[in-house]
Amino acid sequence: MSSPSLTRYAWISIAAAVATILLKTWAWYVTGSVGLLSDALESIVNLIGGVMALAMLTVAQRPADEDHAFGHGKAEYFSSGVEGSLILVAAASIAFASIDRLLHPQPLEQPGFGLAVAAAASAVNLAVAMLLLRVGRARRSITLEANAQHLLTDVWTSAGVIAGVGLVVFTGWDRLDPIVGLLVAANILWTGGGIVQRSVAGLMDTALPAADLVLVKKVLEGYRTDGIEFHALWTRQSGARKFISFHVLVPGDWSVHRGHELLEKIETDISDALPDTSVFTHLESLEDPASWEDDRLDRGGAKPQAGEKA
Repeated sequence: MSSPSLTRYAWISIAAAVATILLKTWAWYVTGSVGLLSDALESIVNLIGGVMALAMLTVAQRPADEDHAFGHGKAEYFSSGVEGSLILVAAASIAFASIDRLLHPQPLEQPGFGLAVAAAASAVNLAVAMLLLRVGRARRSITLEANAQHLLTDVWTSAGVIAGVGLVVFTGWDRLDPIVGLLVAANILWTGGGIVQRSVAGLMDTALPAADLVLVKKVLEGYRTDGIEFHALWTRQSGARKFISFHVLVPGDWSVHRGHELLEKIETDISDALPDTSVFTHLESLEDPASWEDDRLDRGGAKPQAGEKA
């Protein structure tokens, strides 16, 4: 899918955020509910996250160049990291407003109308979230996935707020409203922490998920014939792109041409199993002892001294 296609979904997210901010702010203004206020504040974070997603998706899908030979995929982690951080700020703001209202409870006004407006805003978020989640998973975009998960959290948050306001109307206990606000803040805090953690993991070049490694090893196992061996399998994820490197050990009497053909076929099979993957291979001789000694992560580091463990 081309860059404009992905950024188009970011624009949809931005439009949905603007619509829900207006609707939820209206609902809060009419009812005076701190729960609905917290819901509106989270939608502001959605808007900022959508704008950030648009910017980073534009950067991430630029082709590789001389200064960024491995592409710009990591830009997506900045977007999800910023969005996660903003979620944490929103959670703190919601908690502060809820505690103040808990200490100074106030009756709600026109709760029925406010709930109807909030429900309409949630419907918008749900539709956009499901769209972004589907596209994000299909295109392996952490930015769209993070945005979708945040919107889904917003939907559940709104459901909790609507339920809380409904209970206030039913029971007449005004303190239920700020209590729901505090629960919303805790839920948002959990979501924001998870997004930040995933972003940090991506920036730290974390290895591919176990499911992807299983696919890679399955391809390699199919080539363990004629004495062919593999080692030094290293992987990392960079946005939507995956990077895999390993050494291929073949009989020393093979010709360069035969070895090259083997590497080309292996790289193609792995790329077919894991699309958007860059595969780097290194051909070595089975009979050369040095081939079995260079599987350390830091190949350029000092070699173990006598008596030291490799």
